[in-house]
Amino acid sequence: MAKTIQAIRGMNDCSPTESPLWQWVEGKVRSVLQNYGYSEVRMPVVESTPLFARAIGEVTDVVSKEMYTFWDNDEQLTLRPEGTAGCVRAAIEHGWIYNQEQRLWYMGPMFRHERPQKGRYRQFHQAGVEVFGIPNPEIDAELIMLTARLWKALGIFEHVTLQLNSIGSLEARQNYRAALVAFLQQHTDLLSEEEKERLEKNPLRILDSKNQALQEALNDAPKLLDYLDEDSREHFAQLCVLLDAVGIQYEVNPKLVRGLDYYNKTVFEWVTTALGAQGTVCGGGRYDGLVEQLGGHATTGVGFAMGLERLVLLVQEVNQTISLPSAVDIYVVYQGEGATLAAFQLAEMLRSELPALRVMTHCSGGNFKKQFKRADKSGATFALVIGESEVKNQQVVVKHLLGGAEQQTLALSDIVAYIKNNF
Repeated sequence: MAKTIQAIRGMNDCSPTESPLWQWVEGKVRSVLQNYGYSEVRMPVVESTPLFARAIGEVTDVVSKEMYTFWDNDEQLTLRPEGTAGCVRAAIEHGWIYNQEQRLWYMGPMFRHERPQKGRYRQFHQAGVEVFGIPNPEIDAELIMLTARLWKALGIFEHVTLQLNSIGSLEARQNYRAALVAFLQQHTDLLSEEEKERLEKNPLRILDSKNQALQEALNDAPKLLDYLDEDSREHFAQLCVLLDAVGIQYEVNPKLVRGLDYYNKTVFEWVTTALGAQGTVCGGGRYDGLVEQLGGHATTGVGFAMGLERLVLLVQEVNQTISLPSAVDIYVVYQGEGATLAAFQLAEMLRSELPALRVMTHCSGGNFKKQFKRADKSGATFALVIGESEVKNQQVVVKHLLGGAEQQTLALSDIVAYIKNNF
């Protein structure tokens, strides 16, 4: 027997029993985004490697350690590790943001080569939002309000907390960086080898260290909020006023910096304690210099991304009231001379007349007893039965699989109206 081939580690299959929940979560995401007037875009999963090096930052873990990169003839390509850079590239290339505003969203797979664990995979899926051309804190607030509405739609709002910070302008961060490095150099005994490397390249990332002793020392470190430029300070204050006005609670977390180099001013995360170590459900912020950095005209930007794997896990963990529809509404069974043709004609008629309903035709042969077992297992509401007698008399037997009404025999011409009235 030939050796079986398994999925690559960290790249998972989604089974037929799991996909209805995924579809439900994705449907809620689409619905909320459309209700706010955002438009979907779709980008390639493969981009030129320099795009991510320039956008994300060469010294970030994503670019230096986690990207799937390969050569295609003389061009270096990368499976996208996140969506913002590709969306900005597409917006510049196609002129979507030249002297105009855009509110965009996307959904799809991303790829990072890191140690797989629950809620963190090498192929994972994100829904992301990017807004271009609106510099005001109002749009930052709208994105946070939008995510809060989504959490309510998913039934997880009570289990997530909003953390908020401002990391100011590039100049403000450079001033803060010098102060932070000076502080950390007094505590090098607490730094791991990786953190010592970050001290030279990206010291702000040390603020979210998982080292408890270091975190306690960081309580006495300089605070980024104290180094903010006046414009960033006012922007952040107005954002907080707007969130207060609509009743969205938040925690100001001075250690929140996000992991990618392109952020400025507002940064935020929605976090949960219901998923163990993988606590970040959604994160984002402003990146006002990124469009120009990638070759476009100076255009402000703000956005966020959420991991769908973690959203699905969180819904499973805390939303006990969710009721997912079965895959089938009507199951057509048939046996006897002429029944096959009549059953297929009936099923196609129902699909044409009642396109919202899911109709499955048995197709597998066997006696009625076997077919009814399959019909029960499908979760369908009705089984429609056609035998030789029904073919002869132009009739259909309606069997209620979920209890309730008695079995009925109807004229074929009445079946559409009956099902319409009973769904």
